[in-house]
Formats: sequence, C-alpha cells, structure tokens
Amino acid sequence: MAADETAADEATPGAAAADGAATALTGTGTAGTGPEAAGAVAADEIRGAARGSAPVPLSVLDLVTVGSGRTATDALRTSVELAKFTESRGFHRYWVAEHHSMPGVASSSPAVILAHLAAHTERIRLGSGGVMLPNHAPLVIAEQFGTLEALAPHRIDLGLGRAPGTDGATAAALRRSATLNEGADDFPEQLAELTRFLDDDFPDGHRYRRIHAIPGPVQGTSPGGVQSSHRPPVWLLGSSGFSARLAGLLGLPFAFAHHFSAQNTVPALDLYRESFRPSEVLAEPYALIGVSVLAADDEREARRQVLATGVNMLRLRTGRPGLFPSPEEAEGIELGPMEREFIDSWTANIVHGTADEVRTGLDDLHKRTGADELMLTSHAHRGELRLRSYELVADAYGLPTA
Repeated sequence: MAADETAADEATPGAAAADGAATALTGTGTAGTGPEAAGAVAADEIRGAARGSAPVPLSVLDLVTVGSGRTATDALRTSVELAKFTESRGFHRYWVAEHHSMPGVASSSPAVILAHLAAHTERIRLGSGGVMLPNHAPLVIAEQFGTLEALAPHRIDLGLGRAPGTDGATAAALRRSATLNEGADDFPEQLAELTRFLDDDFPDGHRYRRIHAIPGPVQGTSPGGVQSSHRPPVWLLGSSGFSARLAGLLGLPFAFAHHFSAQNTVPALDLYRESFRPSEVLAEPYALIGVSVLAADDEREARRQVLATGVNMLRLRTGRPGLFPSPEEAEGIELGPMEREFIDSWTANIVHGTADEVRTGLDDLHKRTGADELMLTSHAHRGELRLRSYELVADAYGLPTA
C-alpha cells in the first residue's frame, strides 16, 4: 500500500480493463476452480483470527520510518523490535511497503527486510504491502519470495501494487523507461507471468517454459526432489476501483489503502465484493484495509505526533521529502492557509488519541467498512513512540501476552 498507489490505480480504465485482465489471467494459477490447482494456498493462510476484544484480526504495515536525528539502522532496529512485539501480542501479519527516494522511509527493499525479520520471529506472517510489480522483473520477484518461503515456510505473503512507490523520475530510473504508466498498464500481463513463475507452469511452447524460479516447485519435480510446491499467497493492493475489481474477479484477497484514500474505501470494498468469484484461493471475499493509527498516553501528545505526520506528508506531496520531523520541528513551521487545509484533511483520517479513543475509532471504522482485517500503520519521529502506539492498542483490545 505504497503512498503513490492512487495515481497508477486511477490511470488505468476501470471495469472493462479489469474484466479483460481477469479473462487473460484465468488458467494461470492466479484464478481457477479446482483445489488441486498449481500453487493453491490454504484459506487459513489468508484469514486470521480476531484476538481479545478486537472485532477482526489486527496486523501491521511498516514503512520503516526514519526520524530527523536518527539513522536507517535505528529505524530497522525498531522494525525488528516491533515485529517481535506484535508477534508476542497476537497480531496476525506484518507487511513492509516498497518506497524509493524518500529520506524518511527506509523500506526500499522489502524482501531484504522481510528476510531479516524472519530470522527474528517465529509465527507472525510476513509480507510485502506491497512490492510494486511494475518496478521489477516478475522472475526476480518469484525468486525473492521463493527464497523467503524457504526461509519461513507458510509464513510469507506476496502483496502486489501497480504504483511506482515514488516520483516519476525515480520510477523511470527503476524501470529503465521514460514512460511512467507503461509498467502500470502492463500489470495484468506481469501478474500472469509472475504467477506462472511462482507455480512453474508455463505451457509447452512458451518462451519461458524451460526457465524456473529457484527456490520453487521444479525442485520438487526434479529427480530426487522433495521440495514442496507451496508458494506465498498473492494479494492485490489498491486505492480505487481497478485493483478492487481485478482482485474480485480473480478470487484473490484484496488490501485497500484507506490510510491515504479514505474517500474511496467503501466504494472499492463494495466493488471487490460484488465482483468476487470463488477460486481455489478463496471461497468468499477477504479484504483488509490499511489504517493510519497513533495512540499515545494522552490526547495532546497524540495530536502533536499527528501534526508531524501531516507536515511530513505535506513535504512529500510538494516535492520536498525529508526525514520525518519531530513534533517540535512541526510546531515551529509557519503554515499558509492552503498548507493548513492540506494537513487538516490528511490528519482527519488518522485514528489518534488515547488508547480508548483509538479503540473506539477502529471499532467505528470496522462497522462502516466491514473490513475483514485492520492493518495498522503508525508513524512517529522516534521508534519508541511507534512501539508504544501498538502496545496501547494491544492493551486496549486485551490482546494476549506471550
């Protein structure tokens, strides 16, 4: 659920394009009807269980926030602490989002970070929220996530987005192309190719039939092979209609970026559910939403932290990305009327306050959207504030302790 998903999602035609993409993808293993289809995953790898008094499973989205006066090393250490803590409190999954050329975000390489987190955790699901498919060759993603599956069997999710997760110039550098929308427009074809590599099932005569993603299923079908054909479940990510419809038509789980596209949440989830076709992956729709959350010990501190989040996003949207500011720095900035309006609009969708206030806000959001899972993302200048936010949420819902 990268912060620039909206532009790419809206750049592609809606229902007709999604219908055509679904038709093209049918039979690739991404969408099918039989439980024995290649790469089929068990529904319990997707559906979590609500813990404590939480209405649905709670999960984590991490952008590896780097505050001013802090280093990427500091931020990555916080990610390890946060993954271990949320695992101990019964959070269902922990995803890392791909972003590039943003000084305040150290999550440019989700697969590398996930491998590190896998070494420090035992049970929590780990995944990408997401990998921006147009930025990468599908074979590379299949190899990376095949490696992650080998490191942490049955714990890996592969969330895929269509946006660059960065600005246009950086996207061009990543893709070696001056055409920004070219990769997004090719998303259905890239998804089909990636799925074929994950399942090792290109048809006879295909130019990639003799190419295999390693680690992968071919290691189980080779003489003497015992490798499982299991691979990570694929999720589609989005912030408007195209990905919602495509996920529904393919019978895949869907993750919606409510944290930066709140006005589209209910329409997108409705479209996903209306479009849903049962598959070997899911018999019924399953959708999570990303929610920006900041819980603090008192309401005033929560407001200060949220102001810093608004200033950080203002800088990003005006082409001035930097390290995540401290509340003191944010409070010292003189804001014009339009800047204040932007910050107020952005922070209105952050569920923040005391633990009880945040719990009430999340409960209300669940009732409005009917989301099957809430994926919480907390941003603050210091890592300990992010950890405290998740601790307060866990306590508010009475989540179990290790």
